[in-house]
Amino acid sequence: MSSKKKGLKLIAILEALKGFVALLVALSVHELAGKNIQKLLESFLGDLHLNPASYLPSLLIDKASYINNSNLTLITIGAVIYTLIRWVEAYGLWNELVWTEWFALISGGIYLPFEIYEVIVNTGPLTIMVLLINIGVVWYMYSLLRGKPSLA
Repeated sequence: MSSKKKGLKLIAILEALKGFVALLVALSVHELAGKNIQKLLESFLGDLHLNPASYLPSLLIDKASYINNSNLTLITIGAVIYTLIRWVEAYGLWNELVWTEWFALISGGIYLPFEIYEVIVNTGPLTIMVLLINIGVVWYMYSLLRGKPSLA
């Protein structure tokens, strides 16, 4: 297998995993519909032995009061759509469809400013790792597409 194919397959697996995580989020959020999220959160914080009256937990509990079933439905729909997009991209990259290579380049590039901002504001191993992975994907897709004709 050529290095080009290995790289595309690796990125396809990454995109499929992102879709799987988004699907788990969608199912989890859907499961919360109709439940008192504040009480669930208070119970969860208690299980973690955190004081619900301290600053961050109380802020989280307060913000949970703004979540309603309409918001949960929209979040679920958005997560399902994101899942489908990631899986279509993964399928296309796995099968070396040029339009998905362009899609991967553009969609990866769109996230870069937000990831850079996140590293500046909340520097940590996870934010740095996500940024470096995305820079690697964008660079790889750019170098792969540089010599190919455009979609037009």
